[in-house]
Amino acid sequence: MKAKFEPLFESYTFPNGVTVKNRLALAPMTHYSSNEDGSISEEELVFIKARAKDLGTVITACANVTPNGKAFPGQPAIYDDQFIPGLKKLAETVQQEGAKAVIQIHHGGISCPSELVPDGDVVSASNIDRDNQKARALSTGEIEEIIEAFGEATRRAIEAGFDGVEIHGANGYLVQQFYSPYTNNRTDEWGGSVENRMKFPLAVAEACQKAIDKHAKRPFIFGYRFSPEEPSTPGLTMTETFQLVDALSNLPFDYLHISLMHALSTPHRGADTERTRIELVNEVINGRVPLMAVGKVNSPDDALAVRERNIPLIAIGRELLISPRWAAYIQEDRLEKIEYALNLKERDKYDIPNGLWEVILAAEGWVPFTR
Repeated sequence: MKAKFEPLFESYTFPNGVTVKNRLALAPMTHYSSNEDGSISEEELVFIKARAKDLGTVITACANVTPNGKAFPGQPAIYDDQFIPGLKKLAETVQQEGAKAVIQIHHGGISCPSELVPDGDVVSASNIDRDNQKARALSTGEIEEIIEAFGEATRRAIEAGFDGVEIHGANGYLVQQFYSPYTNNRTDEWGGSVENRMKFPLAVAEACQKAIDKHAKRPFIFGYRFSPEEPSTPGLTMTETFQLVDALSNLPFDYLHISLMHALSTPHRGADTERTRIELVNEVINGRVPLMAVGKVNSPDDALAVRERNIPLIAIGRELLISPRWAAYIQEDRLEKIEYALNLKERDKYDIPNGLWEVILAAEGWVPFTR
């Protein structure tokens, strides 16, 4: 391995004392390959196994915490104890390759297609009817039930043997819908001011932490993923994100995970547009919790550029679809073996599930490929 890449492969110890072998993580990616009932399939186990071996941490695809939180066909579920045996296989598959297994827990909110949720009853923070998005507002009782469901999902992750959970508070899903002024126009305790809009994310975090305190018999990794900005007006700005990050940094998280299209992107509004978002967020955190960054980390030099900005953990998504042994090739100084586009004529070597493969082909430009 070239000496300059050594910072990517230093071990890292989370605040709770759990140590991972390097700074690289598999980003949580929807794979469209769980069984129809939400149980874990053999196809997704093969997919994860192929990418886990060389990484310190593997964050598995988002799992819905309630039946009405399902946002994708082939999404894994974690809303009932019946799913624990399959989830246990998933955790073991990761751990057998030497990585820590973290499962992302999730509710899609308005992003759930009506055909995937019971009775087509799509819910969100508020009544929404715009473009192709329609949802009804959750009642106070339903809000409390979903908060409890996140806690129960955490318990199931612990019982399944996972090393951690990550709350999916990013990408416009339900947790973010409550914080965003674009999707939250409530006038009760769950909406209005920044402080009220923040109540749901913080309550979800509290429910998960209570489950960890009660059920975990060993240190358990606790993460939170967030998106820093929304393009809409009104919508989340960096100013509001700084407020959320400041509050999250005072909680017992082991890492915060900033979700970006490009890890080195700069803000659109609400902050210095000449500096990267990750640097600005890291300043707000001020050493209280580690930051993980994701977004267009394709080459080893891309990863190094993120690491050099004092970001201890780097998540890689699409590049690990294309080159599952990406990290190994860096360590073995065989950079010429790294691929940067899928070769459609050699599909079998990638161990990509059928559902995900179809999405890749349909969304041309999302993952580069050659015919």
